[in-house]
Amino acid sequence: MSEREEKFEKMLQATVKEYDDTVRKMEKLKSENKSNTVTYKQLMATKLTLQNMISRYKIYGLIE
Repeated sequence: MSEREEKFEKMLQATVKEYDDTVRKMEKLKSENKSNTVTYKQLMATKLTLQNMISRYKIYGLIE
């Protein structure tokens, strides 16, 4: 695997991990009835951004 491919894989793993962490934080806030807070809304924006990145990887066949 080339250095570039390794960097891509690292970035992809970090993106997926950050997405999963964000979803977990949102679920925790939601269970605490804090889904109307600024923090929750910021997490939602982050989640949508990461989700868009992951979707683009799928569109271009870089991940399944």
